[in-house]
Amino acid sequence: MDKVKVVKIEDRIPKLKEHRKQKANRRLIFYLSFFFLLLMVVVYFQSDLSRVKKITVSGNYFVTDSEILKKSKISTETKYLNISEGQIKKRLDSISEISSVAVEKKFYNHVIISVKEFQRVGYFKKENTYYPMLQNGKMLKPLSKNERPVNAPVIVSWEDPEQLETMAQELQKLPEGIIHRISEITHTPDSDNPSKLTLFMTDGNKVVTSISKFSERMSAYPSLISEIKPAEKGTFYLGISTRFERYNREVTEEKNEEN
Repeated sequence: MDKVKVVKIEDRIPKLKEHRKQKANRRLIFYLSFFFLLLMVVVYFQSDLSRVKKITVSGNYFVTDSEILKKSKISTETKYLNISEGQIKKRLDSISEISSVAVEKKFYNHVIISVKEFQRVGYFKKENTYYPMLQNGKMLKPLSKNERPVNAPVIVSWEDPEQLETMAQELQKLPEGIIHRISEITHTPDSDNPSKLTLFMTDGNKVVTSISKFSERMSAYPSLISEIKPAEKGTFYLGISTRFERYNREVTEEKNEEN
């Protein structure tokens, strides 16, 4: 009986052999690529390349850069890919002076923190200590002994915290030009008007008004000043009716207004 000659399939189909070879090569290339990619990731995280290179803080005036950075818990030692914009916002929202936060990550490993602060609308005076008051009614830590209130009125003789918060909101509505004209605000309630206020202005005049419609009534102050002589000083009564009395108590002007 003749022996059967066995022929390998690779010899009979050369293309199949080549195909398997190419498939093995592709598999090898894939594993090598994966290995080098993994190696690069490990090297990246172990090197300075993975750390934050630059941090920019903007929009802050009262809160220092260092305080914001400390609260945000990021530095040039922080891993760039580990930074969470949401977590930074949450941390910085706990700072009383800050009203909003925006965080942006930019190439190359640059973090930008943009903040918006509440406006300081006044300084609450208590026992010769000044507490900055924000537009949301919150009080900050007192000024140090060598600091003095600037660009906002001093608020004295105030007992009702609820009314003080309303007062802060009214002050926030005023233009800066008028805010800077107010030197001192005193709560002077009486039986007829529990929210009565007496304001001492930087120009030497006084204003008697109330918390209700405070911003609306005080917005008219510049036009009222323009109607009297520069040398005249006295008290403006701003309420349902508006009038001006010189300090010698002579009534010089009276004008009725709708409530």
